[in-house]
Amino acid sequence: MPLKVQRDDQTAINLTPMIDIVFLLIIFFMVSSHFTNQTSTQERDIAIKVPVVSDAGALTAPPRHRVINIYDDGQVALDEDTVSIPELESKLTDARAQYEQLGVVVRGDGAVQYERVAEVIATCKKVRIQNLNIAVSNQDSVNR
Repeated sequence: MPLKVQRDDQTAINLTPMIDIVFLLIIFFMVSSHFTNQTSTQERDIAIKVPVVSDAGALTAPPRHRVINIYDDGQVALDEDTVSIPELESKLTDARAQYEQLGVVVRGDGAVQYERVAEVIATCKKVRIQNLNIAVSNQDSVNR
């Protein structure tokens, strides 16, 4: 007696169009909805006096490093502002007070006297900058 073989001819349901429609609806509702600022609504509803602080600084990410350029004529620039050595010391002191792990990159022109570079490095040491880097060029890149 021959065995009856049952074939499972059920077709699989294609869910791709339904997923497309769901994503389109999500995008539509995200674009068309109006988001409100919850904190401002809550601040109006609840009468709380927030304490006032005299020294409230902005929450910003600390800069990775500051750049000190020493030009061939001996001028010193912190980032892009030309400064004297006392001004440099003052600005670095303020920056280090704000960001304890502040890094400094010293970029001296090849023609500048080393005395000027040493003066800038001494200023950084006086301010207690511990992350001090000196920028140099690779010999291969200079010859190209």
